[in-house]
Amino acid sequence: MASADYVKGRPVALHVLDYGLFKVHANGRVIGICGFLIETDADETILIDTGFPAKYAENTKAASDEDLLGGFGVVLSLTHDNLPAAQLAKSGKTHADVNLLIMTHTHIDHVGGIAEFPQAPILIAAAERTLDRPLYWGPIQPMDWPDREYLLINEDTRIGPSLQVLLVPGHAPGQLALMMDLPETGPVLIVSDAISRPAEIDEKFAGSWDEGLAIASGARLMDLADQTGAFVIYGHSPEQWPKLKKTPEFYG
Repeated sequence: MASADYVKGRPVALHVLDYGLFKVHANGRVIGICGFLIETDADETILIDTGFPAKYAENTKAASDEDLLGGFGVVLSLTHDNLPAAQLAKSGKTHADVNLLIMTHTHIDHVGGIAEFPQAPILIAAAERTLDRPLYWGPIQPMDWPDREYLLINEDTRIGPSLQVLLVPGHAPGQLALMMDLPETGPVLIVSDAISRPAEIDEKFAGSWDEGLAIASGARLMDLADQTGAFVIYGHSPEQWPKLKKTPEFYG
């Protein structure tokens, strides 16, 4: 595993951020849109993913029509309370407090606020950053890469004490997961959309960008969870989402 000194302190708190609710037409599945905020004992604030673009809080229908999202599903709940500013505020933080932005991948429900943190380097997989534009949604790619310092991940990388970023392609070319150790909770594995929900494993990750890679990455993550006894947080699990602590509550 590679090592890079991007984070100085150890994780002491993990906040789950509520970026809204979405319903998938094909199966009626209602999924939470999540982000995360990590606080370290060196007074660092790490933001993981940024939810939908802010235009969805202004006018959900108009935004969905513009992005042709209606063929896939419908945004059930997304207000200004589900944007990064409000979620950070619930966590006792502001945009200016964010020292590092980690993008697990660049689909529409993760990349919306990528340009909102000009002071923070963006940690992202090289395979994702080398794309002409962020993935966004299907053939719709309206966003440009913001002019930022990019920290590119080409392999599993320990980015700080008790904090690892794992390269797990399949759902997306540069899909990332994160492994950390918290003082009370212990090992936590954020698999993001590498495994959206446990049933996706049995479904062989049908519909993924690369199903073969997704199967391999999913198996590797589950093996890691078994070996470490980690608490696994899935990307979009309808069963798990209501049970997760949401900020201002946190895992410590």
